[in-house]
Amino acid sequence: MTLVAVIADTHMPRGARRLPDACVGRLREADLVLHAGDFTSAAFLAELEALGPPVIGVHGNMDEPALKEALPRERIVEVDGARIGMTHIPGPLFPGCDAVVHGHTHLPRMERTGGVWTLNPGSPTERRRAPGHSMLLLRVENGRIEPELLPI
Repeated sequence: MTLVAVIADTHMPRGARRLPDACVGRLREADLVLHAGDFTSAAFLAELEALGPPVIGVHGNMDEPALKEALPRERIVEVDGARIGMTHIPGPLFPGCDAVVHGHTHLPRMERTGGVWTLNPGSPTERRRAPGHSMLLLRVENGRIEPELLPI
């Protein structure tokens, strides 16, 4: 089983903002971290990478130019037999994927349609219209994905 922590829309750094301790703990425990865009700075990507697990991300609309050059707009990640499409702004289709992870709206989402999960972790730092801060944990084994939304 592979434990995947999923975050998006961190918008860091901004003032004294930092990731909540509960989020950092879950990121460190994960085997892999997926970030669905709007890191905002390359420095924050480096901060995430320093936590330990590999970080795979896509760039968002608010990311600085260096991140937009370094990270793709869309990508597919293979995890323990499952294919996960990643994008920041929802909408692209990822044929043959078991899940699509996106950000942008800051609203958590876990919907399964036709055997494909559509997942948005919300944001651990900037809730906007969401009821609170959140992230996702995915338990992936033999191509099967079990998502869990975690309030932060």
